[in-house]
Amino acid sequence: MPRSRLFIWLLKKGFPLRTIFARFTRVPLLGKVVDYMLFHEDDIIYLPKNEVTNIVRINQPIEQHGEMVVPSSVVEHFIEIANYHWIMDWCICRSASSCEHYPIDLGCLFLGEAAMKIDPKLGRKVSKEEALEHIRKCREAGLVHLIGRNKLDTFWLKVGPGNKLLTVCNCCDCCCLWRILPHVSKKISSKVTKMPGVEVSVGEECIGCGTCIDVCFVKAIEIKDGKAVISETCRGCGRCVEVCPQNAISLSVESIEYFKNSIEKIESLVDVT
Repeated sequence: MPRSRLFIWLLKKGFPLRTIFARFTRVPLLGKVVDYMLFHEDDIIYLPKNEVTNIVRINQPIEQHGEMVVPSSVVEHFIEIANYHWIMDWCICRSASSCEHYPIDLGCLFLGEAAMKIDPKLGRKVSKEEALEHIRKCREAGLVHLIGRNKLDTFWLKVGPGNKLLTVCNCCDCCCLWRILPHVSKKISSKVTKMPGVEVSVGEECIGCGTCIDVCFVKAIEIKDGKAVISETCRGCGRCVEVCPQNAISLSVESIEYFKNSIEKIESLVDVT
């Protein structure tokens, strides 16, 4: 059995225990081994939802000169310049947990030369236009994009080199593998970050209802003195902004320069051309 399909079988069997497995990475020696095998040189960025993002320009004109800059523009940039586009036929995480809230058939998008080595029984090579349509469907379904270099994908898909494979995950709040972030070692957790420049804040309108807590997959929100408080572990996905019944939570990006910085950072890690 190819490694990719064996991994899928093991993941489905062990997915309910992923939090327990994640805690083992806190054991010093074991954590170092797991980090090197599955997360070495990783750098993955969560992109906020387009609909909840407010771009605040400091000492800059409001006009964008016809250019619409939203978080998904980062993904679209790499789709446009990539020579190779490959879509998984389903999301492994949602399939493993039998997700009932989001489409299982909207899988990861892989960009770069290494994607052409993926087992053809797991998905298909697509055109640039098909890749753009795929991420549009993911956004409309309420999924959040993660983008970056992810050694775990090169390992289980048995492809490489890592600097030739760019991963674009489309994650839900209920089944995402990265719900393990509060439980893994700090070294591994630090490799999955919010987009530079993203700020999530809670206004006076907050009544401490706790609705936001239910959708925070990294447990970054708690209620203190009757008001939601967001910690530094927030990854800036924007789901809490979307569900707040009081419209008390806001997400902002100080400048469009942060989008450019994110692109430059990813380009230094992975070559998709």
